[in-house]
Amino acid sequence: MYLAWREIKRNRMKFSLIAVIFILIAWLVFILSGLGNGLQTLAAASFKNMKADYVVLEQGSNASVSKSLLSADGIDIVSKMPNVRGASPVGTTMGTVLKGDASDPAAGKVDVAMIGIEAGSFLEPAVIEGSGLSSDRADGAIVNKSMKDEGFKLGDTLRLDGSNETLTIVGFVENETYNHVASVFLPIDKWRTITFAAPGSDKGIRNPVNALILQGSKIDPDAVNAALQGTDTVTLAAAIMGMPGYKEESGSITMMLAFLLVISAFMLGVFFYVFTLQKSNQFGVLKAIGARNGFLGKAVVSQVMVLSIFSILVGVALTYAVASFLSKAMPFILDTKLVIIYSIILLVIALLSSLASVRSITRIDPLKALGRVE
Repeated sequence: MYLAWREIKRNRMKFSLIAVIFILIAWLVFILSGLGNGLQTLAAASFKNMKADYVVLEQGSNASVSKSLLSADGIDIVSKMPNVRGASPVGTTMGTVLKGDASDPAAGKVDVAMIGIEAGSFLEPAVIEGSGLSSDRADGAIVNKSMKDEGFKLGDTLRLDGSNETLTIVGFVENETYNHVASVFLPIDKWRTITFAAPGSDKGIRNPVNALILQGSKIDPDAVNAALQGTDTVTLAAAIMGMPGYKEESGSITMMLAFLLVISAFMLGVFFYVFTLQKSNQFGVLKAIGARNGFLGKAVVSQVMVLSIFSILVGVALTYAVASFLSKAMPFILDTKLVIIYSIILLVIALLSSLASVRSITRIDPLKALGRVE
């Protein structure tokens, strides 16, 4: 470490250029991870936040809640099965609510995701303002706090576009979005009234819902499917991946991050290798006076580690600085866990990229190097 630090101090400009490149790479990785996490959260936060383990869907729905339609009567059966701690129905429908007077042609419209749940069930999110859902108030709804930015407040009436049905905001929740829009939680009976207003749209199913959500870590999906004919039981994670566009969106961000990490590995490896070749004479002299390959190798790895840790920390700081200035509408969420994971990955990549430099040191012939010393 002593030799490594001395050389860094002596050649500040050269190592500063490497650090700047590494900082930009790390910065870009963290920015992309924040955007990816933000988009994933915006697409499925309401389901990710559910304290659930399994989802019972209609057979053939390909693990997609929006493609599933089954009867909520199965709750009575599945709730009595082994390892099932809780069971509750859920329904999802995309809709549009009007801003201002419905008779005003200039009234704005806001897209929302209406999620029908049972009042007081484990699926109901915690309210940060107002009150929760109540079976005594069929038209009550709790909405994501982002709707405050659209001008909505407690007690406001949500007029549904294309429908005579209305909802009243009784509470606000946070971090509840679905399909990239704000979630509106309402009683499951009211959700049915809105969703299946057209005759025959319920396909003759009694008490139709999109899915049954189960709590219990050791539930046997095959046993549930056998008890409820025509169903397919999957994990909550699988149901989230089955949401339209979620897998493709996540895959795109992951692919970009993977390419960036691979490119950074090659770039850093080339830089460190070239710098090592430029110092072959000095390494030869050190080997001639007794320095071992292990000692020189540790010096190179120490340099890489110092530069990497510094660059990653600066990259993290810049990312959080940028995040503080971004608009609330920007889907950018920094997950501390992801930041730590990507920091470790970047550090490992940098250390692995230095192995080519270490290998080149072992091949230096001190006698030949002495002959080339200027």
